[in-house]
Formats: sequence, C-alpha cells, structure tokens
Amino acid sequence: MASKYTNSPDPIILTLFANRFMSVAEAMGRSLQQTAISTNIKERLDFSCALFAPDGDLVANAPFIPIHLGSMSFAVKYQMNLHAKDIKPGDVFMTNSPHAGGSHLPDITIISPVFDNETNKIIFFTASRGHHADIGGILPGSMPPTSTNIFEEGANIVSFKIVREGVFDKEGLYDYMVTKPAQYPGSSGCRNIRDVESDLKAQIAANYKGVQLIQAIVDDYGLETVQEYMYHIRANAESSVRNLLKDVAKRAGSNILEAVDYLDDGSPIKLRVEINEADGSAELDFEGTGCEVRGNLNAPISVVHSAVIYCMRAMLDLDIPLNAGCLVPLTIKIPEGSLLSPSTTAAVCGGNVLTSQRIVDVVLKAFHACAASQGCTNNVTFGAGGKDKDGNNVSGWGYYETIAGGSGAGPGWHGTSGVHTHITNTRIGDVEILERRYPVLIHQFGLREGSAGKGRWKGGEGVVREFEFTEGLQVSILSERRTRQPYGVEGGGPGALGRNTWVKQPREADGDLPRNHDKSQPLQPRKINIGGKATVFMGKGDRLLVETPGAGAWGVPEDEEKEDEADHSHVKAWAARGSLAEREAAQAGF
Repeated sequence: MASKYTNSPDPIILTLFANRFMSVAEAMGRSLQQTAISTNIKERLDFSCALFAPDGDLVANAPFIPIHLGSMSFAVKYQMNLHAKDIKPGDVFMTNSPHAGGSHLPDITIISPVFDNETNKIIFFTASRGHHADIGGILPGSMPPTSTNIFEEGANIVSFKIVREGVFDKEGLYDYMVTKPAQYPGSSGCRNIRDVESDLKAQIAANYKGVQLIQAIVDDYGLETVQEYMYHIRANAESSVRNLLKDVAKRAGSNILEAVDYLDDGSPIKLRVEINEADGSAELDFEGTGCEVRGNLNAPISVVHSAVIYCMRAMLDLDIPLNAGCLVPLTIKIPEGSLLSPSTTAAVCGGNVLTSQRIVDVVLKAFHACAASQGCTNNVTFGAGGKDKDGNNVSGWGYYETIAGGSGAGPGWHGTSGVHTHITNTRIGDVEILERRYPVLIHQFGLREGSAGKGRWKGGEGVVREFEFTEGLQVSILSERRTRQPYGVEGGGPGALGRNTWVKQPREADGDLPRNHDKSQPLQPRKINIGGKATVFMGKGDRLLVETPGAGAWGVPEDEEKEDEADHSHVKAWAARGSLAEREAAQAGF
C-alpha cells in the first residue's frame, strides 16, 4: 500500500499509539459489557469492539472474538460504499447480512463514523458486533441445526440507519427485527425484541465512547500524527507477517504447503499455500474445497478471511495489534460456489462457528504449527415462543451458549483442557446465572477424562456438560467433530470424538413403557444419541449430555513413566475464574 509516510517511526511512540488505539477498543468493550442486559453479552462476553481507518481497514482491537474482528472490516467497507454520499454526523449503521460483511445473522454489527471536529471529514470508524440470543427464524435462539436457507435463520439486514442524525429509529428496528422475519413460512420475528433493543442501544453507546476517545487522541497529538502512526502500525504488522512467511518457507525447505481436512458430512476443505520467499508474500488457494452444502455449514468469504488473519496473528511471536496489515502480504483465492463462497440464500449459521474452526485447523496443519484443537464450538440453544396455532407472533425467549473443549498440542507444549479455542473467545454461561434465569439445572460440568490425544506433548481434554430441563423446551445442538477426530501431528494421537446424548425420562404417552411393566419398579431413562446436529423437544426432567472433543497430540509418546511425568509437569493450581470471580476480585481491590 503506497503511503506518504516514508520516515521510520519512533519505536516508543509506535508502541504508545498501538496501546492507545487498543485502549479505545477496550474502553468500548467495558462500556458494552456494563450497559448490556443479555447473558450473551454481559456474562458470556460474546461481542467485539474495534477501531477502523477511514478506508475501512482494521486498525486495532482488544482481544475479543477473532471471528468477529477479521470480518468486521468487510462490514464497514460495505456500508461506506453503499452510503458514500449519505454519511452524516450522528448517523449509526446496523447490519448483519453475511453478504454485507457479516458472519452469521445473530451477530449484529453497529458502525459509527468519527468526524474531524475541524474539517467535518470522516477520520475513523468505531464498530461493535454482538451475538444476540434471538433474532427470529424457525427456532428459539436463531441457530437452527436444520436450516437449509438463510430465511429460516432470522432477520437478515443488509443496511439500516438505526440512528439518523442522532435520532433512534425504533419503528424501523421493529420492522426489520419483528415484522420482516415473520413473513417467511415457519419463521417467527424476534422473540424478545426488548432485550435485543436494549443491547443494541448498549452497542451504540459503546461506539460513541470510542468516538469520544478517538477525538481526544486527535486533540492531544493532531490528526496528521495520529494517522501517520495508524499507518505505521499496519505497516509493522505487514512486515511481521512477511518475515513469518519467509521463515516458514526456510524451515519447511519448500515454498509450497498443502493440507486438507473434512467436515463431518465429508465435505473437504483443501488449501495450497505458495510462498514467495523474495518478498514474503503468499497465495492461499482453497481450490478443491467442497461445493455449497444444503445445510448451514456454508461460510461467507468474510469468515474465511477472519480465520486466515487469526492464524497469521497467532503464529507471530510478537506483541502487535491484530490489524489489516496482517493480510496485506496474502492473496486469498476462494472458488465461487464452494461452501466458502456460497450463494446469497445459503444457510450460514453453522459456517461461522463450525466451518471457521475447520479452516483454522487446515491453515495450521499446512503451516505445521500445532495439532488440531477440538474444532468445534458445541452450540447449544433452547427457548420458547414464536408463533401460536393461528400464526401470530408470540413473545418468548432464547438462550445460546458455546461449550469448551481441548486445545491442540505443539512442539514443546501440551494442549490446554476445557477452553474455548481459536476463533471463539467467549465464556460459557455461569451455572449460577443460568439456573437462576432459565428453567434449567446443570447436573455436571467438568473435564472429560481420557478425551485428549496421547503423545510426547498431549492434547487438551474436552469437557462434559449436562443440562436438565425443568419444563418442556425446544432444545438444539449444532456441533462438529462427531465423526472425524481432531488430528495429531508428528505421530501424536488424535483427540476423542464428541457426543450428544438425550437422556429421556420414560413416559407412557411416548410409548416408553415396556410391556408387562411392573409399576413397583422404577424405570431407567433412555439414552439416545442425537448426532451432531439436532433439534429435540425435551420434556420436564429430560437431560442433554454434551461431551466435547479432545484435542490432538504432538509427537510419538515416550515410555509411560516419562509421559506421566510430563502430564503432571504442566498441571496448574486451580484458580477461580469467570465473571463472579472477577467481580469479587474487583471488589476486594477497593
């Protein structure tokens, strides 16, 4: 990218600006968490905030959700191009369409322009993206495992000025979120619009916080200096990735890297990387990837770029902000009509959370960086409401969470057990909050012993999480790695497959009672494997047992004694974690 800034940056000032920009995103995130009301955003932290250049490129972010951060730039640029001559101070844009830079429909992006106080020109954009628990569609939670087109997944918004010159458009919001999604057969509008509206206002407020902080930085240093170091930060990331690619080619002894992995349905994701050692650039070609699928594992191209930029940043052993510079040395080729570049009506809710993980697995496999992590986010949704027998909208609610698993081992480290991996960086719902707010009890939640791949450096263990429902609910699970194990590397063993089991209480009305049943004897629950993607109406007392995948190992196992020593050498002392523990720690600091 050509630039008028040719002087070498002062390294101290460069670090200062990198941290100042990141601090803006962090302050936006704190504001959003504190003012949101949903479990998804307030407790699970399923949101991201970032700062963008006037051309829409990502400048800096805090360590939020990688799958959001790489694709949000697409959303900002789309709105810029669409409204190029109609962006005014006080305007705020809302979008979630996968073909306008979105990831999947529950992830709603709010974009605010930052105007220079003197010239009234756009100098930055601030943006936030949050996962909303329900935006309509055929099932509560808006993550239907069986969706076959995007209309079944909820409100699909290409562009909407949710705030026009400082005026909030409540009527327009209701039209987009409640009325329009309900027009499609079998679909409902948003089941809890008041919560969604409140969280969207929290996103708007978080963006405004970012606008104020950026304008304060410009006031302190001047616009010319701020934009100069914005460029230098991107150039630094670009240079770092170029050096990484040169080093990879040198260590591999080849400038051609190849890998393939598969989704549970057999669809291949194939990658060929060709590195130009002279300038440190690379072409990543996904030719040979499977065609668009009928289900919802299709991934928009913005999600593919998110996965790639995450991998580049993860392989850098440098403390730099994730920004657009990481992608400058890369040319990404995606075959049209593949599951990584699907048609505009294709279902995509699983592509963002599952296929993205497999893309990461393939990229890291090609670069020989580490063994596969769990390769899944184990998406559980349940809720109530939608439409009554007459087809009228009925208010209700939806809950959504992702469940942790094992992370892959590498050359010199063991995988970590029971963590969210790669493109997701959310928390799981706190048990106390979950049981207080929803008709559910958590029977067990802990590590899944024996699920880790065995090797010189062993993979991380998956987890076990068992829900009991205290009233009848529609329950859905959307997951992968149920038929294809997370791979090991250099002779390391694979991680264990995941499994989803419906523990069904016997009911006479369901035909569960055996013939000649002695009513004095208690009946044992039925255990039913519901597969990786299923929607089940679970009655009162039924349970869902989710066993998440372990991760792959690195290297051939040594003798049992040495392996046992290695197993114990990386075990850390237990420490309280989660929002409640953080709140206690914060209170103790006063």
